[in-house]
Amino acid sequence: MSSSGLLDQILTYRLLIPAAILLGLAPFVPEPHLFEKLRMLVHGDLKRPIDIFDLFFHSWPILLIGVKIGRDFWLKN
Repeated sequence: MSSSGLLDQILTYRLLIPAAILLGLAPFVPEPHLFEKLRMLVHGDLKRPIDIFDLFFHSWPILLIGVKIGRDFWLKN
């Protein structure tokens, strides 16, 4: 299966959007990890490996949605 087949057939928007919402906002209380890690990145405090992993882990569905949107845009034009 080619990489385009994987993006088109398995990683659909129907799967990625709920994953982005759930992982992007988890844990819901007291503050989502993604917001905390982005704030740490902006302030230059994102130094520990666990924090870098957390940023990646909580943002990968959002990044894949961006890749799919960009790919869909380029294939249509």
